[in-house]
Amino acid sequence: MSRLAAPDYAVFGCLLGSSAVIGIYYALKEYISPRIEDTEDFMLGGRKVHIVPVAMSITVSFMSAITVLGTPAEVYGNGTMYWWFVVSLLIVAIITSEIFIPTFYRVGLSSTYEYLEKRFNRRVRLLATVMFIIETMLYMGLVIYAPSLALNQVTGLGLWMSIISTGVVCIFYTCLGGIKAVIWTDVIQGCVMVGGFLALAIKGSADLGGYSEVWRICEENGRVDFWRFDTDPRYRHTVWSILIGGTFFWLHIYAVNQAQVQRYLCCKSVNHAKG
Repeated sequence: MSRLAAPDYAVFGCLLGSSAVIGIYYALKEYISPRIEDTEDFMLGGRKVHIVPVAMSITVSFMSAITVLGTPAEVYGNGTMYWWFVVSLLIVAIITSEIFIPTFYRVGLSSTYEYLEKRFNRRVRLLATVMFIIETMLYMGLVIYAPSLALNQVTGLGLWMSIISTGVVCIFYTCLGGIKAVIWTDVIQGCVMVGGFLALAIKGSADLGGYSEVWRICEENGRVDFWRFDTDPRYRHTVWSILIGGTFFWLHIYAVNQAQVQRYLCCKSVNHAKG
């Protein structure tokens, strides 16, 4: 297996370095500014972050290494029915923007768990909070391990060193800069990811003789399938299973997950949050 060259290490180093610099920038900005920072500034960016970086942050916040590595493998192995998840995401976007976001702003929340306390009681809020912390710890373990394993394979960097370096940088800029640093780091990482996707698509198709040749190979091997409306549950993907199951799955992430709700609440108003 070929190893990374100097330009690859430069890109990787610049990405981690820029993330750390963003955290330092916002920490120094708040230190130098005469304005006293409160919890809302740190957690919600003072509720005045522009919609564009917030939208980009929302888009890439759950686009982990699991998604980046797993989705191409899923489509390669099981065909293009997976594209119906795009439709389910559109449904989720409409439901979230028209029902959930206005509710969060109307009630004046800073987290989804405040709503649970207002609607039920404090014990329900604490239970949901503990469950979310446990879920996030397990999830973050996976999403840090996956890119660390990839780094280990292509760079020879030790697995534990990859895990520690990735985790330390993320903790560093988050603790120093708060949600603003997280959002702008997501913007940079999103741009790098999109650039990488385009580079891979262009290079890969060029090596195979163009997009038409890629499509021909996929068709010949039974990977092109967009219209499976069967109700048989033994099929891996159908329009109904993805539209129904995918909608409920993505709702729990984009409608009520604290990582996303916190970003919605960073916007200036409910109209900005709805996009």
